[in-house]
Amino acid sequence: MFARSCIRGLSHICLGALLGAALIGCTNPTGLDSIQVSPTSQSLTAGQTAQLTATGTYGNANHLSTQNITSGVTWNSSSPSVATISSAGLVTAVGAGTTTITANAQAFNGPVNSSATITVSAAGGGVVSGGSVTSISVIPGAQSVSAPGQTSQFLAIGTTSSGATADLTSQVTWSSSSVQIATVARTGLATAVSQGSTTITAIYNAGAGSVVTGTGVLTVTGGTKEEFTAISVTPSSQSLSSSGQTSQLIALGTSGTGLEQDVTSSSLVRWSSSVPSIATVSASGLVTGTSPGNATITAVLTNPDGTVVSGTASVAINSTPAPEPLLSLQIIPSSITVGNLQDTGNFLAIGTFSTPPYVRDLTNSVTWVSSVPDVFPVNSNNSPTDPGAPGGIVTAYGDGGAVIIAEATSSDGGIQTATATFNCPLVLPNPPLTAGSCFPGSQAAALKATITVYNEGLNTTNWLVTAPSATGTQDVIHCGPGWTQGGGSVCVAPYPIDPTGATSLKIVLEAQGGQFGGWSWSCAPSDKDGNLIPSTSITAAGPNYCAVTLNANNPNVTVGAIFN
Repeated sequence: MFARSCIRGLSHICLGALLGAALIGCTNPTGLDSIQVSPTSQSLTAGQTAQLTATGTYGNANHLSTQNITSGVTWNSSSPSVATISSAGLVTAVGAGTTTITANAQAFNGPVNSSATITVSAAGGGVVSGGSVTSISVIPGAQSVSAPGQTSQFLAIGTTSSGATADLTSQVTWSSSSVQIATVARTGLATAVSQGSTTITAIYNAGAGSVVTGTGVLTVTGGTKEEFTAISVTPSSQSLSSSGQTSQLIALGTSGTGLEQDVTSSSLVRWSSSVPSIATVSASGLVTGTSPGNATITAVLTNPDGTVVSGTASVAINSTPAPEPLLSLQIIPSSITVGNLQDTGNFLAIGTFSTPPYVRDLTNSVTWVSSVPDVFPVNSNNSPTDPGAPGGIVTAYGDGGAVIIAEATSSDGGIQTATATFNCPLVLPNPPLTAGSCFPGSQAAALKATITVYNEGLNTTNWLVTAPSATGTQDVIHCGPGWTQGGGSVCVAPYPIDPTGATSLKIVLEAQGGQFGGWSWSCAPSDKDGNLIPSTSITAAGPNYCAVTLNANNPNVTVGAIFN
């Protein structure tokens, strides 16, 4: 009974030796009774993340209260091969399947827990949320470590055909060009072996026999471990809510040669708060706001030789409610089909948040994107003359279909996307003299055609693809690092087409630089005048040419060139 009084009734008494352990709850006049995880279910694609929230209910006879205790519970995943869970409640989808995420805590009357169900679908076939993957960026592009045994984490970020990005770190195949210098695990974690530089490559299976690659460089500068001469904490200042909002601090150690290394969770570093009653900090640098005021967070690094360096950050804790992270985004309905050209359909974007109201209409605040914007354009609510105009409206200017994407940025900086499909199927007229549903020419035509170019090979230094405009202006497309002023890794150019379909437009692309391995099926090998030639006539040294035929039935073409 005395322990019950200490926890639930006596905020001014705390007996540190009570029952042989410190009573953490003595600074709180209530005791934890139960916890609730939200949302209780979530569907993700492999590589996506979602934030779970644990809310604790505290009992005090007549005054029940709740508090965000996400960072104060122990999280577990029943199947880590499906999804993992961080100590801060962040779920990362790994592979297809279903797992149960459980939050555990010690309550007044014993252990309590709550769980959520996570369903993960595989990205497979080179397609992720937002379209097919067209390029991979390895982050960081270059990294150095000072001694064997040290590690560096690389990430693989894919860009899709719609311009969306996805974390593909766990879905790519990782390799090191020199395992004598460094090895790399399937998670992208590279481990230094000996002095030198090696290329870290991420390879993604894009389907249909093609792959997309990205590279980074890891340099091992020496064979002995260097002492740290300085440590910096970033961000150096932060403002948080006292309702339990958290922020991750990063500690960067600098060696005598100027190399920086992330030492946030290093055993050499100890984190502390100048006023724990205002802000606490975990051993991994996670700060939690507890009450209004100001505090200084300090990271102290003790080198193996006994020398000490430290860095600080200031945190201001206010009483305003914490931001409301957007957990997921959904488009309703998932598909719309219209029967005539210039017909429209209106999609709604619905967001799920971590705090009430949990479900909100975000139709007029998300960014809408169409995978075929010149045939099936979609509008966002960004009209300066009519700010009240609804977003998510798609109009059919041709037959076929498009992927419609909604993108929302949460208050915590996270980005959520959702997709739906819009279709205008071609129904031929009957009898032939009358217009049919979505029949070209019955109301309107596709606005224009596009050619998208990218490199499917490993060369990142001197490859180049060029193509003229429809009127013969040279090098309207100039894609690749071989361009005099540096070309992009993915290039897009528009071309006019005959809306009646009576005539076609032929564009000849030229490839040079590196060792050329061929064109994708969408571009037929040709001579410089566009006359078709056998694929066996392609030469490794180049230049090589291919021809793309654009018309109303083939308005948008993606061309992959292989440079090794």
